[in-house]
Amino acid sequence: MSSDVVNSPDETHDQGLKSKKLSCGELRRMDSLDMETGTVHGQSHHSSRGTKNWSVILHLAFQSIGIVYGDIGTSPLYVYASTFTDGVKHNDDILGVLSLIFYTLTLIPLFKYVLIVLKANDNGGGGTFALYSLICRYAKVGLIPSQQAEDREVSNFRLELPSKRLQMASKLKSKLEKSNFAKLFLLFATMLGTSMVIGDGVLTPCISVLSAVGGIKVALDSMTQDMIVWISVVILVCLFMVQRFGTDKVGYSFAPIICVWFALISGIGVYNFIKFDPTVVKAINPKYIIDYFRRNKKQAWISLGGVVLSITGTEALFADVGHFTVQSIQISMCTITYPALVLAYTGQASFLRKHHEDVGDIFFKSIPHGLYWPMFVVAVSASIIASQAMISGTFSIIQQSLSLGCFPRVKIVHTSTKYEGQVYIPEVNYLLMLACVGVTVGFKTTTKIGNAYGIAVVFVMTLTSSFLVLVMIMIWKTHILLVISYVVVIGSIELLYLSSVLYKFDQGGYLPLAFALVLMTIMYIWNDVYRRKYYYDLDHKISPEMVKELVASTNFSRIPGLAIFYSELVHGIPPIFKHYMENVPALHSVLVFVSIKSLPISKVPMEERFLFRRVNPDNLYVFRCVVRYGYTDVRSEEEPFERLLVERLKEFIREDMMMTPTLTHSNEDMVSGELQNELINGENENEESKRIDEERRQEDVDKDIEAIDRATQAGVVHLIGEIEVMAKKGSKLGKKVLINVGYNILKKNLRQKEKTFDIPHKRMLKIGMIYEL
Repeated sequence: MSSDVVNSPDETHDQGLKSKKLSCGELRRMDSLDMETGTVHGQSHHSSRGTKNWSVILHLAFQSIGIVYGDIGTSPLYVYASTFTDGVKHNDDILGVLSLIFYTLTLIPLFKYVLIVLKANDNGGGGTFALYSLICRYAKVGLIPSQQAEDREVSNFRLELPSKRLQMASKLKSKLEKSNFAKLFLLFATMLGTSMVIGDGVLTPCISVLSAVGGIKVALDSMTQDMIVWISVVILVCLFMVQRFGTDKVGYSFAPIICVWFALISGIGVYNFIKFDPTVVKAINPKYIIDYFRRNKKQAWISLGGVVLSITGTEALFADVGHFTVQSIQISMCTITYPALVLAYTGQASFLRKHHEDVGDIFFKSIPHGLYWPMFVVAVSASIIASQAMISGTFSIIQQSLSLGCFPRVKIVHTSTKYEGQVYIPEVNYLLMLACVGVTVGFKTTTKIGNAYGIAVVFVMTLTSSFLVLVMIMIWKTHILLVISYVVVIGSIELLYLSSVLYKFDQGGYLPLAFALVLMTIMYIWNDVYRRKYYYDLDHKISPEMVKELVASTNFSRIPGLAIFYSELVHGIPPIFKHYMENVPALHSVLVFVSIKSLPISKVPMEERFLFRRVNPDNLYVFRCVVRYGYTDVRSEEEPFERLLVERLKEFIREDMMMTPTLTHSNEDMVSGELQNELINGENENEESKRIDEERRQEDVDKDIEAIDRATQAGVVHLIGEIEVMAKKGSKLGKKVLINVGYNILKKNLRQKEKTFDIPHKRMLKIGMIYEL
């Protein structure tokens, strides 16, 4: 049986030193980088953020209404029309569908997401990647071996785990870690969920705007469907054109508009409920669901594809939790959204009981005459807001997949100085616009788009449930009976809906699957070659001893300046450095190997982002640095990366020197770390020797800081590896197509590394090398 706390070998080493009387500042731990560099370092811990007060939570709850609920809030525009595609056959069928909608809203958004799924957030972050990252942190199921012992010391990385019911969790964890198929399947499922959410980002603007604009037919008989389609296209193009400005400037207007929307649909719902048929309240009895299926049999099952549209956008509850808090989402859902939606659907059912013929335009036909035009304006506004929320969500999830090596490099633009989650991706925005226009013009009606929309919605929910079951067993240690109950109740409902929406595959349902296939192909090709390159670097990495020999060689000269050598390799120095040294017999006076690493957490605190180690001997001035980002972190353009790097390097030198045993630079490399520790004995040092030690340390620190400043003033050069990949000779045809054709086409048509990292071109040097994978 495994323990909740994983002890690394360095912790065992620390325990062996407890019997020695060492000063608190001099006792330090070995870690994964130390094992290669030969030096030890200091350590610091940081507490995580405290909980927010209630005034902040209520403020966030109000803001979340405009960002999170636009999609699910505009569902009443098209649910009944998509469910009764062939008209209402029996008056009690309306009660059966209302009962289905009520219990679907209650069990999925309210029970599953608000009460359960939101608790599986990753330090406040949500979505498919949040669940995947939780699993990756608890079990070693990541396919790239970049894990380090010190990653667990990042405050956001830690998991507070229950201590009971460990046996089942340990068995499942062990099976996942040993099974390469399980690791690939988890990554595949994450990519599928990501692709489906991106598909949502295409379909939500289409169906929302088309439904809202279609309401104008009620007032203007001369308006044709083609005219409605082209008006919708104009609105969509305008919507995508303003994405570059970000949602920060209009963000505060979203919540009031959606609040007005909810107030109107709930108020009209109450009005219709009282005026037309208050007896629809009987639909709370699930007996009407059974009667509905008995009367309509297969047709009732097919109509579930329309009912499921009532919970579109539910995944946004979880995906957008990072912008708010769990409590704020729970409050806004339970007090505003859920009651408003129930009242809206109930009122429409009451109206429909007396007006079967109006089912195709039920939303606008059920509006009291005097409120039609105000409601039309608010409906169009709400549909645009719903579209904006899904577009922003698409940008965020692509940013997450990009950080985990699952998506080709694209430019991430941070559009807001207040809200770090608001990003804009120009290339993706352009492609989304083309896809939305194509779908709107091609499908023309909300019924066909609804068929496609349902598949995307249910697929993502089913994948979320699958990941959640793993989290419940491995991390929460939930009782097995509760897990089984969840699978039986929620799982069976979602599978029933999934079977229904798949039935309409040939009626537009193929669209999200086609989107997913294209996106997953791109993501798989990029991720597969990304992993192959990483393993190639790992197999051919250069040891610190070889670096020492290369730098100390008389064939090389040192030139003034600071060189930053970028690499994706975390454990070691990449082979391209040797290639550089063999062709350019000169090295800058200070050299820093920088590895950009993404951790399976949403955010890394700035004070814990940089991890430095020194390559011995110290007088070489060669450093290694791992820069750690979470999957939602965005590099600040206001804080130049190189300036931040130099400042943190100086801090590291000060801290490292203060914790290093008093040995001169000339003999440090001849004394092993073990001997150094044995030389430390604070009680035997007299005051004079301590004073001399401090003076020597300060002199060494001043000398190193001065060397760094001189190198920085002489000029900073960014060295980037321009790696060309090709399948090695004798590879199979599939591998050649994957690498030589698929990957290289993506690489040539997407952004280069320096554009992604905002590296100044005047101080950039590319080093070319070919990897035969």
